[in-house]
Amino acid sequence: MLTGDQYLESLRDGRRLFVNGHSVPDVTTEPLLRGGAFAAAEGYDRYYQPGDDSFGPYFFIPTSADELREAQERQLHWDFPTISTSNGLLMVLTAASRMRAELPQYAERALAYFDDAKKRDIRIVQTITDAKGNRAMSPAKQDDPDLYVRIVDRLPDGIVIRGAKLHISSAAISHELLVMPTKRMKAGEEDYSVAAAVPVNSPGVRIINASFAPRPDLDPDFYPYSSRHIMTEGFVVFDDVFVPNERVFLAGELEHSATFAHSLGLWERLGSVGSYVRLADTLVGLAQLVAEANGLQKMSHIKDKISEMITYATLIRAAFEAAMHHSTFTPEGWASPDEMFTNAAKYHAAAQFSLMVRHLHDIAGGSVLTAPSMADLRNPETGPDLEKYMRTMDGVDAEYRMRLFHTIRDFTADSFGGWKHVTVIQAGGGLFAQKVVVANHYDMDEAKALALEVAGITPEGKVMSSLASQGPGSSPEFGAL
Repeated sequence: MLTGDQYLESLRDGRRLFVNGHSVPDVTTEPLLRGGAFAAAEGYDRYYQPGDDSFGPYFFIPTSADELREAQERQLHWDFPTISTSNGLLMVLTAASRMRAELPQYAERALAYFDDAKKRDIRIVQTITDAKGNRAMSPAKQDDPDLYVRIVDRLPDGIVIRGAKLHISSAAISHELLVMPTKRMKAGEEDYSVAAAVPVNSPGVRIINASFAPRPDLDPDFYPYSSRHIMTEGFVVFDDVFVPNERVFLAGELEHSATFAHSLGLWERLGSVGSYVRLADTLVGLAQLVAEANGLQKMSHIKDKISEMITYATLIRAAFEAAMHHSTFTPEGWASPDEMFTNAAKYHAAAQFSLMVRHLHDIAGGSVLTAPSMADLRNPETGPDLEKYMRTMDGVDAEYRMRLFHTIRDFTADSFGGWKHVTVIQAGGGLFAQKVVVANHYDMDEAKALALEVAGITPEGKVMSSLASQGPGSSPEFGAL
């Protein structure tokens, strides 16, 4: 296993990074990117154990619903690159299981890659979303064939890929990129059906980063959350990158072009839902605290909004638990979450998130945006004014109330809040993707059978002969209101 310092040193490997118009020779010294690296380093130190046979709990394959639940609970306390590594490797194993019968060579490579990643204690991110160009056109019909990542050369010892992948969280501070098709490919698009593991410092890889990190000269008291939780978003370019055969998991086989995306969607959405349980509870807590600080916690409309937020949080947790309780198992005995409950939870959390944030802002009031900084509170000229007018009652002084306002702003209405608002919807695919999966796994035959029974119609379409003799409310399955 690596220590935190060894991890930071491993990032100084010649990788080509850019942010805000300039190149980044060392990600650990770049103010807009280094926060995530140091958070990941803390994670390395937290789990470090000496010994050649030691490995972190993130390299773990659950074999029961209880083990799956325990693994997801552990994830809540990990940094993002570690979460991405765990989910990415579980995705690779899920894909390997689904490909084994037809493409055993790729399945064996995937298993070998899992063991190699565990041995080297590396961090991995998944790269799935292509540039896509004109969305109305398929990959092969774009005016530039590179708008989806594709194979441009096939050599005896590997392949060469070209293209770009967007929205790659923590790419700049990870070791390897798991490349996969963004969707199911059609005949004539074999070169776009490619999955592989690519080191970040491979020749031809460039990462153009975006970051919501606060400027380093700003007061961290004004950014109480985002100053400690930095996420980088990478625009990853593959400029004729060579990938050796042992790191290639798909190279033109159309029948499994969507296998990786479906496998990743399952694990990434489950991980997202687990984090949304915590996120929803945090929103409830902020709403209750600021309502109490404002003296409004007994107002009926405030209580109603908080009750709705509690219901939102509870339903996410219920579906999250159901997804693990109804686990399915691969032929190898590996546990996977139930696809319908996982996607229903992800959809509900994402679709209602904006409303929950609206409730929080409505409860808190305009000071979420207009509260002066903590530096103003410490200023001997302005501090007394704020101490006088920002307090509300005994036990709620200006500093406490202002810190609540700054936390709500930073968490939901500033750079981090905007990033979170978009990622809750887009992480693991947009809302439509989750609805499609839920519909595909829903037992429609059972629903239709129940509807026919209520209508008094047999499965063959005939009216039940006993319908006329049944009195009102005679069905035992449905109670009266």
